[in-house]
Amino acid sequence: MKRILFVCHGNICRSPMAEFVMKDLVEKAGLSHEFYIESAATSTEEIGNEVYPPAKRKLAEHGISCKGKTARQMCASDYQRFDLIVGMDDWNIRNMKRICGDDPDGKIVQLMDFTNRPGEVADPWYTGNFEATWQDVLLGCKGLLAFLRKS
Repeated sequence: MKRILFVCHGNICRSPMAEFVMKDLVEKAGLSHEFYIESAATSTEEIGNEVYPPAKRKLAEHGISCKGKTARQMCASDYQRFDLIVGMDDWNIRNMKRICGDDPDGKIVQLMDFTNRPGEVADPWYTGNFEATWQDVLLGCKGLLAFLRKS
């Protein structure tokens, strides 16, 4: 089983979008039994809060539910629990390595690195552009799934 943790700053926008998009993709591919997928935050400020309403609406537009998801903080033990820990931007990656005590096994990656457009996932918190985030997350998750199916 491949265990994936998606991580962003607050765990209310980008990382839960990635979590539920990836779950949807693996389900549609008939691979749900091969994956365990979660998401978490690098910060504490949103712990216990539900997915941000515009992110929830964007997922719902595509028939994806995130019901019951609440923000949690990533912890050092997640490094051992997951095979891949996928960040949304450079700042997330730095904080993830700080939380985990670096990345000796090379498990910490950036989502857009699995696309032909490496870089950061658009952050809707500042722009309000959840469509741009949706496009990045979908592209990144499709690329990640293709990569994992080859490996």
